[in-house]
Amino acid sequence: MTLTFVILLFLLAKFAWKPIVNAINDRETSIVDALNQATLARKEMETLKEDNERIIREAKIERDAILKEAREIKDRIVGEAKDAAKAEGDKMIEAAKQTITSEKNAAMADVKSQIATLSVNIAESILKQKLDNSEAQNELVQNYLNKSNLN
Repeated sequence: MTLTFVILLFLLAKFAWKPIVNAINDRETSIVDALNQATLARKEMETLKEDNERIIREAKIERDAILKEAREIKDRIVGEAKDAAKAEGDKMIEAAKQTITSEKNAAMADVKSQIATLSVNIAESILKQKLDNSEAQNELVQNYLNKSNLN
């Protein structure tokens, strides 16, 4: 039995032991390679994650810059529109003032003309009534002549 055991051990050592050890070594190598690849993959994932975070930060900075620029443009456009509206309003007010002044002057001239016409008509009516007789006419003419000599 010992002899059989030794022969079996010798045969196993000669024929089976090397393939088993080789298989175990191959398995160990593949496990180490898999661990190395997992480590590389983890490092690559960390690098990608850092790149993504950097890209996101840059995108946020760019977005903020674009929004700031858009706000500045909006404020500038609104300011320009307000200035233009104010200038246009001032022009309209000035034009209205000029129109009012010219219409006021025209109305005053018209009123003066109407007053003058009315005064002449009233004076004519009064003179017609007063000067119905020739004696009153002579007296009026004499009065005017006396006044004009004095002046």
